[in-house]
Amino acid sequence: MSVDLVRIVDSIHREKNIPKEVLFEGIESALATAAKKHFPHAEEITVQIDRDTGKTHTSADGNPVDPPDFGRIAAQTAKQVIIQKIREAERDSLFDEFEDQRGDLITGTVQRFEGGAVTVNLGKTDALLPRSEQIPGESHQPGERVRAVILDVRKVGQRVKIILSRTHPDFVRRLFELEIPEIADHIISIRALAREAGYRSKVAVTSIDTKVDAVGACVGVRGTRIKNIVDELGGERIDIVRWNESLQVLIPNALQPAEIDEVMLCQLLGRAIVLVRDDQLSLAIGRRGQNVRLASKLVGWDIEIMTSEELDELIEKAVTAFTQIEGVDTDLAEKLVEQGILSYDDLSVMEITDLVNTIEGLTEELAEDIRTRAEVFAEAQGDDAPRRKGAKSGGESPRPVDSLAAGEPGEGGDQPGEEGEMHDLELSAESKAVDPEVTSPPSNADQDETARIVTEAVEGSMGSALDTPETFSEDDSERGDLDMQQQ
Repeated sequence: MSVDLVRIVDSIHREKNIPKEVLFEGIESALATAAKKHFPHAEEITVQIDRDTGKTHTSADGNPVDPPDFGRIAAQTAKQVIIQKIREAERDSLFDEFEDQRGDLITGTVQRFEGGAVTVNLGKTDALLPRSEQIPGESHQPGERVRAVILDVRKVGQRVKIILSRTHPDFVRRLFELEIPEIADHIISIRALAREAGYRSKVAVTSIDTKVDAVGACVGVRGTRIKNIVDELGGERIDIVRWNESLQVLIPNALQPAEIDEVMLCQLLGRAIVLVRDDQLSLAIGRRGQNVRLASKLVGWDIEIMTSEELDELIEKAVTAFTQIEGVDTDLAEKLVEQGILSYDDLSVMEITDLVNTIEGLTEELAEDIRTRAEVFAEAQGDDAPRRKGAKSGGESPRPVDSLAAGEPGEGGDQPGEEGEMHDLELSAESKAVDPEVTSPPSNADQDETARIVTEAVEGSMGSALDTPETFSEDDSERGDLDMQQQ
């Protein structure tokens, strides 16, 4: 019996990956529980099992006693305790194993469907792919091999519940690591990623090796590498953006294929005002505001799209509106506008310390009074002037369509000729999102340039256009072979 016990423990250890010590402790606890029926007057009963021979040593209140001859009921009690301990140990082992894989790419087999959710067999256990974590428009069949990332692992009773996701931005990140060796080798790194599952993703990449072109390596010869990723995502459009530490360069890259004339940074509000020509307006905004929304998530700043004429009109209205606040003259109103504060709403959310430290001659008492009055004006005015901007936070759901100036003719469209390349469905919000790596604060040179541009706009003369660097988008026209140096 002793040898059999050691052999059984060793077998369970190998089969279920449960530590032997946990099994022995569970058996000792079960035997001690059963032995209490034979020694009812003992306050403490301990059972120790020799790990090598399997022999048991029983003691009651510290005195050795002969192991009792368990009856049927006591043996059944010991059996139930042992089974419970084994299940708990198996659950803990599974939890530890898959907890370490959280965020990793995993492959499983579709088993069945339960109310829209898909049960996926991972070999050792089953996982759940909820409807909210499935790419919109896709369907699965029993027996199909499916890839997903492990989104969540938690203990539920005696079981481990594993939640998978195909909509999380990490799914795209892991596919890039799988298909592009330079990323797996850390020659190319993904600096930021923004995604609206099933529709479009933007990926910002950079290379530590000057001989390796980050964008070209991700695209592959004739687009072979990116095509494998797009096929896995069910035709989802992917824009590969060249990363740059300067927001003046990164923002035009993120808004490709639109041509950008000027980028003005408003550090106090974390906002970038982007100027474009009339013929580039709808392209910069994107269908249902998708392009600007994803660009905002990618760079970590709110981005507003407008033309030079619209900016001039907005600045003029802002100066006029601010002068209606008691204590604000034209000079102070222009200083507020120079910092990118263009509405009562903007002014009402400003921190007092930021206003005092940034605007010369403004005291805390006056700043507090101005902000309080701006809140009153903002509530009275309401949202009568919608702005074309995107949400910057990677963890936020996409900004509702009605927050865009969608009523203007031509807006909401995307690059010509891309009809049919995106699902004609309402955009769904991401249930979970990874926080993208955001850029560092703009340099003093960027801020000086922004102040110069806004000042000139107030005076009626805007600056010159900024050259936009090249980026890649799969829906662009055919580019032929891409020259790529791979290491």
